[in-house]
Amino acid sequence: MNLQHFFDHWSISENPFRGEEARQDAVFRKLGEAAGEGRAHVAAHSDFEKILGQLDRPSTSIVFGEKGSGKTAIRMQIAAAVADHNAANPEAKALLIAYDELNTVLDRFHERAGGGEPLDTLRRIRLQDHIDGILMAAVPGMVDTVIGETASGRSTDLGEGVRRRARGLDPTSRTDLVILQALYDRPERADDRTAKLRSALRVRPPLGELIWALGAYGGWVLPVAVVVAFFSVGGGETGVLWNTAFFLALAAWLALMVKRFVWDGANLRRTARRIRRQVRVTNRPEQGFARSISSIDPKHRHEGVLPMSDAPDTRYALIDRLRQVLAAFGYASMIVVVDRVDEPSLINGDAERMRALVWPMLNNKFLQQDALGVKMLLPIELRHAIYKESSQFFQEARLDKQNMVDRLSWSGAMLYDLCEARLRACRVEGAEPMSLLDLFAEDVTRQDLVDALEQMHQPRDAFKFIYACLNEHCQNVTAEQQQFRVPRLVLDNVRKRQAERVQSLYRGIGPA
Repeated sequence: MNLQHFFDHWSISENPFRGEEARQDAVFRKLGEAAGEGRAHVAAHSDFEKILGQLDRPSTSIVFGEKGSGKTAIRMQIAAAVADHNAANPEAKALLIAYDELNTVLDRFHERAGGGEPLDTLRRIRLQDHIDGILMAAVPGMVDTVIGETASGRSTDLGEGVRRRARGLDPTSRTDLVILQALYDRPERADDRTAKLRSALRVRPPLGELIWALGAYGGWVLPVAVVVAFFSVGGGETGVLWNTAFFLALAAWLALMVKRFVWDGANLRRTARRIRRQVRVTNRPEQGFARSISSIDPKHRHEGVLPMSDAPDTRYALIDRLRQVLAAFGYASMIVVVDRVDEPSLINGDAERMRALVWPMLNNKFLQQDALGVKMLLPIELRHAIYKESSQFFQEARLDKQNMVDRLSWSGAMLYDLCEARLRACRVEGAEPMSLLDLFAEDVTRQDLVDALEQMHQPRDAFKFIYACLNEHCQNVTAEQQQFRVPRLVLDNVRKRQAERVQSLYRGIGPA
């Protein structure tokens, strides 16, 4: 008998226990679609409410979990919960910022840090670099929507009438958005998009800048006017007065040219150089920064506004600027999800590298900002590392205030309910109700299944266990025998093998 024959008998449309990675798991998506609104809570871990918190008043959560324990599923459930919240509260939405595509960020940082050993590079990462990375994850989508470039599919939902609302922003918010775009837009086209954003917002250059530009570009009129007046009024006669007037006018124009194109240009390049030196998670050239910040009012081109030093307060101020801009589009809070820190090629699952990457973010001031919740979904290796830290580290991180889930563990009963929910999601429409226990022989009790699943510990291993039971049973019977229930002997044999595999995995001597 093959598995398809087995599933057809039970009116199961697809294998409920095949998925091992939530991002590619069609059954997991089907669970959410079947539930509709409130789908975040379907088959969720018992700690999910604690991890999610209140979206209108977000808080930080730090979760440690084994591979396959459901961290990625929790990230997707958080996204679903945010979508539900935003649909119900269009004027008090929460912006979800996914800080989980770390390969690009780390590769750029590694290149800027001079290459070398990955661990040495990662030990140079600061909290400021992470804040820059988070802003680079949030700002481009907003700019896409405002300027109407939505082809990338990564634009931010800013509601109806975006262009009208953008032009209706108060001057401070428009300036804030221009500053954020000049610093954190996509590096390949950021300087070109600055002009588009200014046009969309109808932001005009400052009056002082216009006067200086007019003087530089049109100041040649003054010495020419002196020459014309000399020949028309002075009758062609030379004189000291006319020569003096001409040279003074020419000197004034040249001074304006020097000020505009030499002095101001040098200051602009110096500012751009300092910004590029500090924003180390982008490969944007100095000239690109210079072209973008040239459109910012000179009174904002200083350390208190632009990230030109190591001072973290400037980054916190930039987060506040982002929050104020978002508020005008109906966003009352932000949720930053940190996930997949073990996957980047520069990390490659190494615990010490993960530690170097994550530890700068464990800062109480950063994690306890108003209207900002950071959800950190971290590998279990970092849990072991965190308990080796000093008391000073715990004082700075204040993990007691961060809604920490020490280990994302699953009981046998929780895994049973999860497997049963997946089974129901894969039944053919209109099929008779059934439970997971119906797939097993009559001498197998619900408690037998719960006890077996208890030994699997994680959803991924639970799915492997059930799948192995079904597969082994199908291999041992013929289609003619019409035996569609898994006997206890198969259950016991598979449980023994799978439990040994899980234990080998935890001891680090076996593959997942």
